[in-house]
Amino acid sequence: MQLTTTVVEPGDSRMAADVQPLLHTLRPALTPEACAAFVTEAHAQGLVFLAAYDDADGRCAGLATYRVLATSRGRVLFVDDLVTDPGRRSEGIGARLWEELESRAARAGCERLELDSGVTNGGAHRFYHARGMTVSAFHFASPLR
Repeated sequence: MQLTTTVVEPGDSRMAADVQPLLHTLRPALTPEACAAFVTEAHAQGLVFLAAYDDADGRCAGLATYRVLATSRGRVLFVDDLVTDPGRRSEGIGARLWEELESRAARAGCERLELDSGVTNGGAHRFYHARGMTVSAFHFASPLR
């Protein structure tokens, strides 16, 4: 399978047609309206929406969202979301997106890739460990409302 990765910007018709449905698979509570607002705000904060299209049928098969951050630990490419179309899992789409993220991180002068993953998402954890990632921190959160 051949995949083409492309950045999808807010206002592009592929955002609503391709990107938002994949984001919805990760975040089912995110309404179309809330997703549109999120896309606009997050893009303004540097979030990049990287979609993977199957060259054979032109359909969006996967999505990664990321941003490059300058941190006190060095420059990192932080992956916010990595998702494959549920009907296309185990076809190498996530691996292809991961390779592209690594390439983009290197070009941006990043020292490493980082991400957060829900504690119960064992399938994702296996994917990340297979790519040499380690659990290097705990992410703590406290609701303000």
